Amino acid sequence: MTDWHKSSYSGGNNECVEAREHQAGADVRDTQNRELGHLSFTRAEWNAFVETTLHSH
Repeated sequence: MTDWHKSSYSGGNNECVEAREHQAGADVRDTQNRELGHLSFTRAEWNAFVETTLHSH
């Protein structure tokens, strides 16, 4: 499993999300509220999110 990393779209105002990719998919959490846990996505869900995000700009 990879380490948590901030989104490249996050600004310097500490209002961002962190993600970590792994064999089964990815996990996402709120940087300011790490103690609340994370959301997990399957590989297919994560790939769909990334593709949609890349093509929405």
